Amino acid sequence: MGFLTAILNNKAIVIPAISWFVAQSIKVISVIVKEGKLDFTRFVGSGGMPSSHASFIVSLATVIGKKYGWDSGEFAISVAVSLVVMYDAAGVRRAAGNQAKVLNRLLNFQRDKIHFDVTLKELLGHTPFEVIMGALLGIVLGIWFG
Repeated sequence: MGFLTAILNNKAIVIPAISWFVAQSIKVISVIVKEGKLDFTRFVGSGGMPSSHASFIVSLATVIGKKYGWDSGEFAISVAVSLVVMYDAAGVRRAAGNQAKVLNRLLNFQRDKIHFDVTLKELLGHTPFEVIMGALLGIVLGIWFG
């Protein structure tokens, strides 16, 4: 039981989890407001506004900075990892989503000639704005709860 208590008292675990939860909840609420329907797949899906990846990792960096100091090696490492995650979200995963969109169009156009019954997932990454908003959410929650 002490192990579980230690994990649940570790702000570097709990606050990023809360930050992820809040970001994903915003996505669900956004679909309700925009489309008038409840879509829980947005709660676990990737892509969309705000980036839960950015929110998660930046809140972790913020907690680490508050705990170990803004000039610490731990904070520097967490910032470096944050930059990689955010670059991946807005760069690599977004490009893969755009490629999936093009491939889906090609496959739909050639459906009678090509037998491919799978639709590729298009919402994989984020726009830079979605990443920035996720990062800001992570900073706010990291400072507030940290």
